[in-house]
Amino acid sequence: SGKTYTMEGPPDNRGVNFRTVQEIFQMAADRADEYSVEVKIAVVEVYNEVVFDLLNKRSKLDVHFQEKVGVQIPELMLVQCMNPDEVLKALHRGYDCRKTASTNMNEHSSRSHCLLSIYCTSVNCMTGVTTVGKLHLVDLAGSERLQRTGATGKERTDEAKAINSSLTHLGIVINSLANKRDHIPYRNSQLTKLLQDSLGGNCKCLMFANISMIDPNVSETISTLKFAHGARQVELGKAEKNTGKKAKG
Repeated sequence: SGKTYTMEGPPDNRGVNFRTVQEIFQMAADRADEYSVEVKIAVVEVYNEVVFDLLNKRSKLDVHFQEKVGVQIPELMLVQCMNPDEVLKALHRGYDCRKTASTNMNEHSSRSHCLLSIYCTSVNCMTGVTTVGKLHLVDLAGSERLQRTGATGKERTDEAKAINSSLTHLGIVINSLANKRDHIPYRNSQLTKLLQDSLGGNCKCLMFANISMIDPNVSETISTLKFAHGARQVELGKAEKNTGKKAKG
């Protein structure tokens, strides 16, 4: 129903990912007299509850969370990019390693969740104060009903189960945040572990709900709208800058 199209888009009508990257570099150029900005990216895949680095030979990654630091991925490869074209080249390299397959619902069905993560560090040229920020642009795989997709065989079945399970846990986390519960079960899936400091705390989150308008997909459309309604109830509060003095040396 257009999730990957929304995030990536064709060359003549770029999606959210590329437009966001263009905006970041344009802002950096506009403020070049005041700030020195460094942009690094990573491309990560969550496939069958395993996290892979798509820019580093699809190596497996361990995800940790530290209370005062946030989500930590020690072996994650960060690639410095000087302009949007370099980001696009790195993205294509990562996407070539992403798991896809053909089903009755989609000829190029995503079999995993994919994250383009952008890490920005800006240094004020006058004061030396450093500001850091992290932006995840996430292309979620869609929930699946095996009877509808026609997915057969152990591999396709396991993929569908893992996709549905992680989306269910994402829904539980969103519901817990909306109801302001004391315990938020981020650790129940790799997807929510990765997004822990982007779903709650000092952050902002925007979600697109993609639906299909054709009659056979009414049940999936209703389910998606209910999911979006729950997400809309989450109140994250005001995000603050992550700043600190520039280190000497």
